[in-house]
Amino acid sequence: MTTDVWASILEEDEKNLLRQMCRIPAPSGHEEKRAEAVAKWLAEHDVPSTTDAAGNVRVAFGSGDPVQVINAHMDVVFPDMDELPLREDKERLYAPGIGDDTANLCVLMEAAMVARREHWTPRKGTVLLVFGTGEEGLGNLKGTREIMKEYGTRVESWIALDGGLAGIVNRAVGSHRYRITVRTEGGHSYGNFGRTNAIAKLAEIINTLYQTKLPREGYTTYNVGLIEGGTSVNAIAQHAEMLYEYRSERIDNLAYMEQNLKRVLTAAAPHGEDISCERIGERPGQGNVNPLAQELLEERCIRRMLQYNGGIEPSRGAGSTDCNIPLSMGIPAVCFGCYRGKGAHTREEFVEIDSLAPGLHLGLKIVEDAFTRSWEDGE
Repeated sequence: MTTDVWASILEEDEKNLLRQMCRIPAPSGHEEKRAEAVAKWLAEHDVPSTTDAAGNVRVAFGSGDPVQVINAHMDVVFPDMDELPLREDKERLYAPGIGDDTANLCVLMEAAMVARREHWTPRKGTVLLVFGTGEEGLGNLKGTREIMKEYGTRVESWIALDGGLAGIVNRAVGSHRYRITVRTEGGHSYGNFGRTNAIAKLAEIINTLYQTKLPREGYTTYNVGLIEGGTSVNAIAQHAEMLYEYRSERIDNLAYMEQNLKRVLTAAAPHGEDISCERIGERPGQGNVNPLAQELLEERCIRRMLQYNGGIEPSRGAGSTDCNIPLSMGIPAVCFGCYRGKGAHTREEFVEIDSLAPGLHLGLKIVEDAFTRSWEDGE
């Protein structure tokens, strides 16, 4: 059967699979429950899979080089270890992480089943479907790093199913992430008034960082995403910490922001105050990718997106995704998704039900293209 026939048959199955998978908790670093569910579902549909040291669930077709990778990540940004809530109406399905990235995960699961049942064989080399770990938050692209550690430049192309149908990410935004900690003597708020308060010192650092003059070239951002500290309303805080990141498409801007952070922290501790800074995450930026190879991969994907998204031209832009690792190594990579929705990284996230069918059609065709490599032949 053709992929379009398969997609029509599987439309309702895919909705039910999404309803099942979106409830399973999968915070970065603790994707075990969802990984187990993915592997179990694949086994029930006669799709053999393996799980690697990073927790990725893999399905490989063919053997040898080159290797074409298509992945969707299992983790979500939310820390919940209990079942995630799902609600729905006639037009939408709502759940934390239902679009980013559960909807795309389900599409890739269905594609693995179709490839197995249709006995698809790569024209050459290997097609590797990866249900990955560590894409969100402080996961630090753990799953993708493991794949690239094993395969390296044997990988010819990488497609990440992440995000929605509106556009593709074709450039990598690099980032550095830090835990900045302040420790002080502390004491009683009345009896020891005047001692340095760790929270106040941390607030001073934050205020200075938010006055950073950004580089003119390229787009650079920064953010304090979490602050913690203190003991009680009547205690001078002995400890406070924050998570801080900056991002940019340009490697030189990342270096500038790193030096700026060092200057701010040095100025905040003129008398040797106890301020520590630990880098807890790093996503590499854009590498030297062959422009022609990158364009061929992009056009292959955009052609399919136009076909299954009502002829709407997707936008192209930079982002921080699983593609960062291959792009940093000079390997062509693009990222896009198979649904329409809003509210990513919020508990109010939803997907539009009527977008799931065209998204499934798109996902199946993208995977089939990896086997036939028709994009190189101009069809």
